[in-house]
Amino acid sequence: AIGFETTTPPTAMAILVAEKKGLTNFSIFCNHVLTPAAILAIFESPEVKTLGAVEIDGFVGPAHVSTVIGTRPYEPFARSYRKPVVISGFEPLDVMQSILMLVRQMNEGRAEVENQYIRAVTRDGNLRAQAIVADMFELRESFEWRGLGQVANSALRLRDAYAAFDAERIFPIARSNAQDNPACECGAILRGVKKPAACKLFGTACTPETPMGSCMVSSEGACAAHWTYGRFRDAAKMRAAE
Repeated sequence: AIGFETTTPPTAMAILVAEKKGLTNFSIFCNHVLTPAAILAIFESPEVKTLGAVEIDGFVGPAHVSTVIGTRPYEPFARSYRKPVVISGFEPLDVMQSILMLVRQMNEGRAEVENQYIRAVTRDGNLRAQAIVADMFELRESFEWRGLGQVANSALRLRDAYAAFDAERIFPIARSNAQDNPACECGAILRGVKKPAACKLFGTACTPETPMGSCMVSSEGACAAHWTYGRFRDAAKMRAAE
């Protein structure tokens, strides 16, 4: 069972069905994680504590996650850290409009949570899904994220009432931590401190075919996106500078 808030309710429903049918050979290994905790980890990164600012102007909020949790959980980031957030849909026009909304906020000196994806996202989200998840899961004290390290209160585990479906309690599962290449800059890239091209592995040892870090593994990662689109712009700038 893996994924953000979008995939947690289906996991909960599967367990409820298994419980109703009296299944004794069904269990999950819970690795569901939480979006707001990851954003908070970026704001509370060492660079922020040292420099007093994060190198991010604003956030394009996730569509599917926000259909579940709503826009309310992002409000502390706009209020406390003065960073605008716009929840965006998936279509190209959605993304372009969301970026325009962010730019307008910055130009006007505002830091608010705005919802571009009004056709699917509300302020309170899916309350029924939230209730099912809250009944079945509880927070882990800490969870390791690739590139970010240990992040407090950023993942879920099954409550005692559902221990019969918890693979971590049923089986002797030993967690092993994958060691990233020490030259990989994914952590800094995730926090907005560096850009993909600033990593010396980018485009050489690290490509979508041979990814070295989480930013290149996922097709949605910053490095994978820059490899697909941004590297041609970089090459043009280099030629112009020659």
